[in-house]
Amino acid sequence: MAKNDARMRDEFNMIGLLFLVASMLLQHGASGQRVKVEPEVVSFLHKTVNLRCAFSDPTGVSLTMVTWIYEPKDGDRINIAVFHPNFDPNYPDSPVKGRVSFTTIPPTLESPSIQITDVRLTDEGKYICEYATYPSGNEQGITYLVTLAKPQNSASIVTVDAGTQAVLVAKCESVDGRPPARISWVTTANGNATTVSNTNIDNTVTVSSEYRMVPTAKDNGKDISCIVDHRTLTKPESFPMKLAVQYAPQVTIVGYDNNWYVGRTNVILTCQATGNPVPLSVLWKTMSGEMPDTVQINGKELKVLKVDDAVNTTFVCEVKNRIGTGRDQVTAIVRGTRLPEKGPATGSIIGGIIGVILLLAIIGSAIAMYRKHRNDKLNGDGPPKYKPPPPKKTTSSANRQLNTVPAPETEDRPLQNLYYVTQTAEPVTDLDTYHDEEEDYPGEDRAHYYSAAPSGWDDPANSEVPPPYMRTDNDPQDNHRGPEINRGDSFVSSAMFV
Repeated sequence: MAKNDARMRDEFNMIGLLFLVASMLLQHGASGQRVKVEPEVVSFLHKTVNLRCAFSDPTGVSLTMVTWIYEPKDGDRINIAVFHPNFDPNYPDSPVKGRVSFTTIPPTLESPSIQITDVRLTDEGKYICEYATYPSGNEQGITYLVTLAKPQNSASIVTVDAGTQAVLVAKCESVDGRPPARISWVTTANGNATTVSNTNIDNTVTVSSEYRMVPTAKDNGKDISCIVDHRTLTKPESFPMKLAVQYAPQVTIVGYDNNWYVGRTNVILTCQATGNPVPLSVLWKTMSGEMPDTVQINGKELKVLKVDDAVNTTFVCEVKNRIGTGRDQVTAIVRGTRLPEKGPATGSIIGGIIGVILLLAIIGSAIAMYRKHRNDKLNGDGPPKYKPPPPKKTTSSANRQLNTVPAPETEDRPLQNLYYVTQTAEPVTDLDTYHDEEEDYPGEDRAHYYSAAPSGWDDPANSEVPPPYMRTDNDPQDNHRGPEINRGDSFVSSAMFV
């Protein structure tokens, strides 16, 4: 029983301890939130800065006194401003004495903000607003003061001579900045940059950067930019420049086409030169030492009035500037006859034009065929969609007459609606056969026979031969009669139109 009581007492003591720790943590958290300050304040050099402080909820506590404490980055804490409601504000000795004061006179415990005038770089650090309260004790808030100094930025080009050693070609500086500026370079030149930072007496920083490279004639005039980035700038500051590399003239003679023939006139050689600084003089001469009489010189141009054997020599052009001298030469060969000049390659051009024309023609034909097919489809043109009945073949050799459709009701019906079947056997040439058959069909049989004849034929009685087929329409090309055929003669039927 005693063991159980002791165990219960230990548990109650543990719970009480936990509640005590929790209440202390809650009280500390609440006190940390009640002192309102700004986490960071930024000020420029020689400006005035306000450090605000307030006790947001004094319910349940008694505010006794407020003290502002300065803690530099490297140093001990120092009281810089103290206020008690029963006494006047006090400003102890400190690096900011004479420049620090409460913003309201008289100050209040609820809002004891301070200000610092003529801000210096040494003022940068931690500022603590601390309240003495009862019964909770001291409560505080911390503000970090960041002092900024806008630097003076500049960049310049260093003029150098072309060479084989790396030299300084450009430099860039950011002077008296706080915090230190960042410098970078943008260029297509092949070089390297070195950057150095120096802290000044007033705690500002000067950053210097140098760009070095092996200068060549091709680097002259290339773009190079110094970029300075600093916290006081809304955007990085750029300094575009061009490299200045001095070099001796580079000379080229143009105009010789290897076709100087005797009698040719007015041929010109031109001496082209580049250099830094600009070339000052141009000198033409020959390897033989004598200039032909037919040659005229005008600055950088050498003109040969008439080609003869005297200009069969080597022409030299020399150009000078402050750095040195450049030269070029060309050897002229005088020919007896003129070389054929190469004409433009027109074959490929003509072939290309023909190819384009053919392509356009193919495309046009395809479009025309497509449109014709579409129009035929819309208009109903094209091959007939019906098939005429097949011809009927007779089985009896005696009935070798033309087979027709049943006779029309009247003889006025047109014949173009009748269908005829052509003979597949040999045409009948013996007309007596028909005469014999007339005797085998007396009376109504004879009428039945003639009822099968096409409309418009006369009764072939009395040994009369039926007239040839005649169309009833007015087609001029078909308006003709067949030949007269006598009984007993062989004949071939005239063409029939169906």
